Amino acid sequence: MIRDDPYWPATLAAENVIKDRGIAALPVDPIAIARDLGIEVMAKPASTQGVSGMLLRVGNTFGIAYATHIDSIGFQNFSVAHELGHYFLPGHIDAVFADGDVHESHAGFASGDRYEMEADHFAATLLMPRSLFTNAMRTAGDALAAIEKLADRCRTSLTATGIRYTRCSRDPVAIVLSTGCQINYCFMSDALKEVKGLNWIRKGEGLSNSTATFTFNQSPERVRQADRAEDTSDLQDWFGGDRSLSVTEQVIGLGSYGKTLTVLTALNIEEKLEEIEEEEELIESWTPRFRR
Repeated sequence: MIRDDPYWPATLAAENVIKDRGIAALPVDPIAIARDLGIEVMAKPASTQGVSGMLLRVGNTFGIAYATHIDSIGFQNFSVAHELGHYFLPGHIDAVFADGDVHESHAGFASGDRYEMEADHFAATLLMPRSLFTNAMRTAGDALAAIEKLADRCRTSLTATGIRYTRCSRDPVAIVLSTGCQINYCFMSDALKEVKGLNWIRKGEGLSNSTATFTFNQSPERVRQADRAEDTSDLQDWFGGDRSLSVTEQVIGLGSYGKTLTVLTALNIEEKLEEIEEEEELIESWTPRFRR
């Protein structure tokens, strides 16, 4: 856990909730936690769209409503856990109820609002506590297969699980959420962040047309059908830099969510970089230098 992470306090708060309640096994049930606190939890009609969930207050009593228009137990669990983030995190109650006693949330790491992002990180940690999650990672495999297995184990969405996977993995991996030709967001593991010369992908950047993800997203039907694809792409097409390095690119459509999840895995990247550096040094040593 990195203490210079701006969302570390939200992560720590969620870990403390897990510890205080003696939760020692996956999956974590956010609805049970809410009801144990006396918070009523209700499902919104599937015909109601626009927000992921709502936190309501009547006097000193709280309620949570979660969206069901996306048919995913993982999305619904995350929505409830996100509202619990607003409930538990310092300063959130005053902030989200500043204009009334009903707060509508947009969970899913897409909002730029500080309180929404803090609640997202709280939710991810609450549903996937580090010690339990990393233990599960040991037998989950790698890349997209691991994320799918962990999502099933934790009863969480692929996107939330993918983000948690990158934050806990020791391997150089990244996940990218995209819609059409545009990147919604990217999360990189610490091991990938340490690779010199890479640029951080920003929200709203365009996808390189050299990637399998770009080609996949040209077919909205493949996204809706949760189809998948796998190919090899160049790390430069994603993160720039001055060195060409191959990465495994795994793509899966997220169905009615309308977005695509991409998992980039750059295993053995350190060895590849060492080979490139050795080759560059060899070329440099053999380059003639003429006196003027």
